[in-house]
Amino acid sequence: MKLLKDEERKFARVIARLSYGNPFLPERIDAEREALGDEFQERGAEWNRRSPLNARHPNNVRMDERVNTLVNKIVAQWPGGKNPDPEDILLYRDLALYKLFHDYRERFDKTIEDALEGNAEKERIGFFSLFKKDYEASLEKTGLESTTLSPDHLFSAFFQVRRAFHHIHRSLVGKSRPIARLRGAIWQSIFTHDMRRYERSLYLNMDDYATLVTGPSGTGKELVARAIGLSRYLTFDPRRGRFEQDFVGSFHTLNLSALSPQLIESELFGHCRGAFTGAVQDRAGWLEICPPGGTVFLDEIGEVAPDIQVKLLRVLQQRTFQRMGEAEPRHFHGKLIAATNRDLSVEMREGRFRPDFYYRLCSDQVVTPSLHEQLADSPDELETLVRFVSRKLIPNKRDAILFTDEACSWIGRQLGTDYPWPGNFRELEQCLRNLLIRRDYCPPKSSDGHSADWLERARDHALTIDELLHHYCSEVYAQSGNLEETARRLKVDRRTVKNRLKKP
Repeated sequence: MKLLKDEERKFARVIARLSYGNPFLPERIDAEREALGDEFQERGAEWNRRSPLNARHPNNVRMDERVNTLVNKIVAQWPGGKNPDPEDILLYRDLALYKLFHDYRERFDKTIEDALEGNAEKERIGFFSLFKKDYEASLEKTGLESTTLSPDHLFSAFFQVRRAFHHIHRSLVGKSRPIARLRGAIWQSIFTHDMRRYERSLYLNMDDYATLVTGPSGTGKELVARAIGLSRYLTFDPRRGRFEQDFVGSFHTLNLSALSPQLIESELFGHCRGAFTGAVQDRAGWLEICPPGGTVFLDEIGEVAPDIQVKLLRVLQQRTFQRMGEAEPRHFHGKLIAATNRDLSVEMREGRFRPDFYYRLCSDQVVTPSLHEQLADSPDELETLVRFVSRKLIPNKRDAILFTDEACSWIGRQLGTDYPWPGNFRELEQCLRNLLIRRDYCPPKSSDGHSADWLERARDHALTIDELLHHYCSEVYAQSGNLEETARRLKVDRRTVKNRLKKP
């Protein structure tokens, strides 16, 4: 027996794709357009390329209304004693779960905000009992409970999805296509490309997949790692009415370039009393402290010494480690995320980075785009980013708006739209601090002693061909962060790039 008419079935299939697809990819908007037809509103539809608004977009509101109507109709007309069409049963299940998710979306968001403001997540979550009743009401009449996720697992999954939305948008500012693609890449790092498989079996095994974040310095690699780390699956305990872990305190970061090898070992693995001079008591390291569902983020992994790479390789392979000065094996229960702006392929060829460690580390990779790439795609992005930084620097809202206009005007006059921003977002922040204090900013000199105005010198025919190619290759390399990407953009061999980077 058919539960759905042809048009209803077509709509339900699109909703199923929306529910389990990556919301930050263009396919999301295509699916919304297909679901709503003539009712689709183009204005502001690409919400994934901007910060979310408090009010939902009319397209999303309309889809919610149509899903609610269809779910209520199917429940009221469910055929007792008859066998509905198998596809219609599964489509109804997806529609019912879509409705349940959006019915509780605001409650989950409030739980996240409360946790970030004061660790309220540790308190009992009172709306789970109501969530469970609605879950049962949606499915018990249809007999679908046995083919659907348990209510506590579904509760955990919905909470994770809302945290992913929150932290991805909170971490990344902007609407350019490179930033939209980065949001999509982060979502995939959290849920993989197949969300159905993730929710069935992979959600508890993502600890086994390390993530490597690469990109030029100053492009927000730690923000990417934080968004992934704070959006991990947390098991909900229905008996106690709360999650087993506190997501707010589950992310631990360690900048490897700022510490000596001995301190890195102590911070990561811990030590026992007497392991070295000054070790007066036993101490647990971050790998030991990190709980299931937690994350250890290793910034500047390209700086770490080979002997520590060997120990970290063991952590990735066997999930075990030892404290300094101790033989007892201990287990790492969390996820490892690492970041670097170095070209690790070069580091491996020159013997500074172990290939076996690299191939364990890069099971999942995310590349952060340079500021120049973002502005090249969307020049208006500069005003968006300047406004964002200005609000952090200036408490008064009106002054922040006025300063945004002043700063954008100064940058346009003095640096121009083609300025490459070699320091990326970090340089933009410092530029704005300089403008706020001195109404001036002097870009750093390049490593060969020439200022960043080499394009002007080229226009004046003051450069040789070798100097011109050197400067141009250097600019592209500063934006891309590695030889391979520079060679790809310039459509030359990487050895040519390496030669051109040398001062003529």
